[in-house]
Amino acid sequence: MNTIYIRTLKRAEHTVFCVADGQKYYYDNQFGRRIPFSSGQQVKRSLIETLCDAINQKPSPTTFISEIVNVKGKKEINEGEVFGTCDPTFADQLFGGWMKASKALEGVKKERTLKRRSPLSISAMRALHPLLAGMQKEAGSFDRSERPNNLIVVRDEKGNQLSDEDINDLLDGKDRSLTRKWLNASDRASGLFVSDIAIDLRRLFSVSLNSFEPEMSDKTIDKLKEEGWKESENVFGKCLVAPKELRKEWIKGLAKAIIDWRITSNQARTFSLMDTLAISISDNANLIAGSIRAKLSEEDSDKANPIIEENLKGVNTFITLQAGGYIQTKGETSDALEKAEEKLIELLTSFDYENQL
Repeated sequence: MNTIYIRTLKRAEHTVFCVADGQKYYYDNQFGRRIPFSSGQQVKRSLIETLCDAINQKPSPTTFISEIVNVKGKKEINEGEVFGTCDPTFADQLFGGWMKASKALEGVKKERTLKRRSPLSISAMRALHPLLAGMQKEAGSFDRSERPNNLIVVRDEKGNQLSDEDINDLLDGKDRSLTRKWLNASDRASGLFVSDIAIDLRRLFSVSLNSFEPEMSDKTIDKLKEEGWKESENVFGKCLVAPKELRKEWIKGLAKAIIDWRITSNQARTFSLMDTLAISISDNANLIAGSIRAKLSEEDSDKANPIIEENLKGVNTFITLQAGGYIQTKGETSDALEKAEEKLIELLTSFDYENQL
């Protein structure tokens, strides 16, 4: 087994994943509906943040390059490259991957591009079925009319502040409040959502030493060897493998992150627990897709029923207690997520990272 596939089913209530005109969405042509989603990049970021918290490690620093350019005789700041540390001793770099492509400068030898593809392939979090998720509009207001100590400022066309008497004259005969602001209506997402993750075990703790397509600088390679990373070889060529103790610690953190992640950005007013209803784990991508799915109702083609296959051969499925409120199931348990985490740790630990060939 070289790849582990994980499908997670979550429930979201009146919340926001990504802000783009209120909530990012795509259009489903078959069912003619707008479907909210969270991009794979946002899911990945949420997972990596949970991982760093689990292993108590700060995320790696990011370098932002800016350049001074001359625009019509004036100096302006232009955005340049952005790159990470390209150092796998940071968990977010080892699991998240990196890219460093430096710009060639006059009189300076150009650095080679460093690139590592993440061993985690992460899908967008999208609707389990187009009929099982949707979007609603919500209008809002910023209301402080009950406070007697508000400061009211009204300016004329020249920017001069009006006196209280002038303001009262303007409001005379008008039903208008100056301490209440109406906000534009925004989209909110609700429903059942799934996200898939594929873990390439061959590359999870292995960093390539291929000099033709380098992943690290020579300085970083020497540093890793001094810290106990072992030289080995896999189907991609020669590589350095993380020490056993580090693997043991980070496997626990990765398993916890895969089970516990949730989208928390942009939710100051629309927080949702995004509780997990079920998790499926398998080494077969086709089976994992069928383990948590939906089926159109035979009586009503505008209705879909969510389905969790509880005894699908080749798949380990774990169902939480709250799943029974939305899906007809029999195997809900209070410790489902703990068991799923234990299964992930077992699978991640059993792979022979040091002797792949």
